[in-house]
Amino acid sequence: MVETWDAEAAGVLWLPSGRLIRGRGLGQPRPAGPEPTFALYLLDDQPPGVPWQFRWVRWPDFGLPADPADAGHAFAAALARATHERVEVACWGGNGRTGTALACIAILDGVPVEQAVGYVREHYRPHAVETAAQQRYVRRFGSPPPGDLGDLGDLQGR
Repeated sequence: MVETWDAEAAGVLWLPSGRLIRGRGLGQPRPAGPEPTFALYLLDDQPPGVPWQFRWVRWPDFGLPADPADAGHAFAAALARATHERVEVACWGGNGRTGTALACIAILDGVPVEQAVGYVREHYRPHAVETAAQQRYVRRFGSPPPGDLGDLGDLQGR
């Protein structure tokens, strides 16, 4: 069995269920300590090669996921794996896309939709979830019935 993150380590978000997920920016050096066993990368282009398992969600900088349904499934998979693995969620800077994904994961873990952005800003990074469209995405993420995440892509220009 793999151990999860140290709750006090840099970038680690402690979810209400007790699960721990590390957020970070790939443009900064990797934090000291153990490597992730699984990562969710939120990038425009294919992520760099890494020795651990990962899932790539195509997601432009300052934007929203190219495939919202796929992103929702990736968030759920990351949360499930965080029960027994070191899960990392990362984009280039570690704020906008990573913060948005962490807020959606927090919703899946039980944080009320209206508190999700604030929760991530308080417990991860104060500038997480950078754009108005990303904030709307988080609000709408908790609204559709489970499994119906496909209508979130229309938020980009609003």
